[in-house]
Amino acid sequence: MKPTAISRRDMLKKSAVAAFGFTIVPRYVLGGPNTTPPSEQITRAIIGVGGMGRGHIGYNYGPLLAVADADAKHLEAGVAQANKDGKNDCKGYRDWRELLQRKDIDVIEIATPPHWHALMSIAAAAAGKDVWCEKPMTRTIAEGEAVVRTIAKYKRMFRINTWFRFQSEFYGSGSTAQQYKKLVKSGLLGDGPLTMTVGACTGFDWKLAAWSGKKNLETQPVPPELNYDMWLGPAPVKPYNAHRVHGSFRGYWDYDAGGLGDMGQHYLDPAQYILGKDNESPVEVIPDSEPQDKDAVSPWRKITIKYADGTTIILDGVSPGDAKIPYIEGPKGKVFKAWQSDIPDLKKTIFGMPKIEPEGPTEFAESVKTRKKFVLNEIIAHRSCTIVNIASTSVRCGRPLKFDPKKQRFINDAEANAYVEQPMRAPWKLPSKSWLFG
Repeated sequence: MKPTAISRRDMLKKSAVAAFGFTIVPRYVLGGPNTTPPSEQITRAIIGVGGMGRGHIGYNYGPLLAVADADAKHLEAGVAQANKDGKNDCKGYRDWRELLQRKDIDVIEIATPPHWHALMSIAAAAAGKDVWCEKPMTRTIAEGEAVVRTIAKYKRMFRINTWFRFQSEFYGSGSTAQQYKKLVKSGLLGDGPLTMTVGACTGFDWKLAAWSGKKNLETQPVPPELNYDMWLGPAPVKPYNAHRVHGSFRGYWDYDAGGLGDMGQHYLDPAQYILGKDNESPVEVIPDSEPQDKDAVSPWRKITIKYADGTTIILDGVSPGDAKIPYIEGPKGKVFKAWQSDIPDLKKTIFGMPKIEPEGPTEFAESVKTRKKFVLNEIIAHRSCTIVNIASTSVRCGRPLKFDPKKQRFINDAEANAYVEQPMRAPWKLPSKSWLFG
């Protein structure tokens, strides 16, 4: 089927453009309820059906009614895949704002590059939709704050698409995150401070080389199927090159933060959970990296993140996988990969302890139906994404930074705080705080 095209003039005829850059038409204005009814069928739509979005098509908690993408080829393939088994009657949209006008959609899944995550989450929530967002949650701390406030204002459900705190083995750690959470709570490592290392040496691949950008890109013609202006959205206009978009966009600061942006929230959300830091933010970050280009992301060596009580997370980008470095350690002991430890019978002791029950639904469908916050909701997601953004800011600045966990800003550092609240290309911008609290 041919994708639906919509011009800016058509959009303006349909509804006014809000002051912060996109169309807001709450679901109840369109004739739908303010909250999703607890029915058996949850309807959904996906914005972005390139790489990650194709995986979302296979989610089976409800029929897929619509997909949107700025690339006509991606859109056509996404619609075909969605309708292949006959379970869906999925329509395609070139402009994601048109998709939000549909009152028959309950959940919006956002699988675009991260520079779009905040604006789309905000617009979806304001239109009366629940939100399932890919990681990282946002590109900046201020964007995360705006998403949290908007979700609260419209009483929506939110899920970040990382799950290792409550299911699956936590990558190469040799166990689930819950078992390490029990280890910390047991006191067998001591009262603290604890140090946790995240890198190849503890089973975690940062993909730093894979997601590096290229400098001095040559200008190429924009493919006819791609609406490059829409793909850029709030990002600055840069001459088109195929390496800036689609599968390799992570290598450019305008859209993401390299391997740190790609894998950071997957790794750091469980780290926050294990260390009991869901309601805290670090106070200091120390980078070890070569100077970064203003446009292209390049690898870093180590990033040390410290909390007020001395708890430390080390992001290790250089130690090899066979390096004998503890996964987690404290005053009374160390634990390496596969539960090797200097504490006798540690694994047997921890695995024999009672299960820690999750604080909220672990299936998003349950969250949507019961209106109970998902276990990986916007508040928790913002905390772990803030670590990603603090770390990336330190790498870009090339020096240690002090952070105020209450104000959520760097201390006496205008350069670093400029990365917290980055301007967006007109007409796109975050909603004002007066709108959010009005």
